[in-house]
Amino acid sequence: MDYDIKDIQLADKGQLRTEWAAEDMPVLFDIRKRFEKELPLKGRRVGACLHVTTETANLMLALKAGGAEVTLCASNPLSTQDDVASFLVKEAKIPVFCIKGEDNQTYYNHIKAVLDLKPEFTMDDGADLVSTLHTSRKDLIGTVIGGTEETTTGVIRLQSMAANGVLEYPIVAVNNADTKHLFDNRYGTGQSTIDGIIRATNRLVAGSTFVVAGYGWCGRGLAMRARGMGANVIVTEVDSLKALEAIMDGFRVMPIEEAARIGDFFVTLTGDIHVIRREHFEKMKDGAIVANSGHFNVELDLEALNSLAVKKRKFREYIEEYTLPNDNRINVLGEGRLINLAAAEGHPSCVMDMSFANQALCLEYLAKSVGTMDKKVYDVPVEIDNLIAQLKLESMGVKIDTLTKEQHEYLNSWTVGT
Repeated sequence: MDYDIKDIQLADKGQLRTEWAAEDMPVLFDIRKRFEKELPLKGRRVGACLHVTTETANLMLALKAGGAEVTLCASNPLSTQDDVASFLVKEAKIPVFCIKGEDNQTYYNHIKAVLDLKPEFTMDDGADLVSTLHTSRKDLIGTVIGGTEETTTGVIRLQSMAANGVLEYPIVAVNNADTKHLFDNRYGTGQSTIDGIIRATNRLVAGSTFVVAGYGWCGRGLAMRARGMGANVIVTEVDSLKALEAIMDGFRVMPIEEAARIGDFFVTLTGDIHVIRREHFEKMKDGAIVANSGHFNVELDLEALNSLAVKKRKFREYIEEYTLPNDNRINVLGEGRLINLAAAEGHPSCVMDMSFANQALCLEYLAKSVGTMDKKVYDVPVEIDNLIAQLKLESMGVKIDTLTKEQHEYLNSWTVGT
């Protein structure tokens, strides 16, 4: 078995951490038990490009239990947990290609290594695997039956591909499931981003001015958690509706140019490029802390900051200090990459339980739908979404009401009024 990881001797630690995560992933565990009996993915080759974490390891184990031949690489150079990669290789016998901190060339070499095993299904987080397949590995297009996409940034890229007529196989947008983005993006990103910032800096959030760029579900979650820790939260937006929502949720809203002058912490979560630029860095106060929690490291214009700085030094493991000509210092966290995975452990297992349950069930859905789907981006079937919500509630010991016959008939009637 071919693989490329940091250190195979880390496997024992990775196994214990993976088992700890599994204790808070009951929905995925139930799916794994059913997969073991039914083998819905028997003989299917799955190429996965995901953040290699303890939660991802449990997804890989579930897919393998279902009969799949799984190969895994990282979807971000700084998101790999090396002990988990070691466990998957040594104990689970899954080919893994990832090393935390790998350079850009190694990152893409690892993606190509996954593609070399000719997957029939792709499982992506950010669409780098799909993008590489459609550009430099077009020879494999005929082999691939379908795929899934985990995150907002990837769905945006795939929708662009579909709109331009270049997407060559059907892909299910797992991110669009309510049981994914309403929980993973909001509560997972909110908590794990704060976790990453605190681990990297050990700075107090309470009493600070905390600027959240982007009020999508990830931004909503972060703004909520920062306020809960005592921060004065400012939201910046380009979407009028989202800006209005942020105002109604009790946050200050202003352009990033104004916020740049007063913020202590800045976090981007937009999925777009150069959200914080040269003119914003120039206005920041001494000691400002800047991080990104969007998928790619393009939201901060670090090239502009580099050209602007007169001095640069690494302060702590995940902090680089840039000194500007006016002697103000700007601290960039985690090289501008996903701070919740670069400096912390990513989303809590509880929310990833639902996200990866979606991944597993959507892969099963694709395997059962071979030849019936067009080359476009599909939402998660509502039946899968509802099933996962039901299973999650059951695992929490929560019961809900059901409609009476009378109530059901009333909701489906147009003749009953006042």
